Amino acid sequence: MKETILKVEGMVCNGCENRVQNALKTIEGIEKVVADHNSGTVTITAKDSVDEKTMKEKIEDIGFTVKE
Repeated sequence: MKETILKVEGMVCNGCENRVQNALKTIEGIEKVVADHNSGTVTITAKDSVDEKTMKEKIEDIGFTVKE
């Protein structure tokens, strides 16, 4: 298992957090997702086989921006 923390722009409420969490949970191998709009971060616990690029694309597909 690995933990990845991504900076996400555009989350402004609990609804945004839920959208990001639900989208990421559709990726096979993701075990836990905690989005926090106050800090602008998403903490993802996933199997080593899950590519960070896949996570970023999923977040951007639903309208948010992942910052480097």
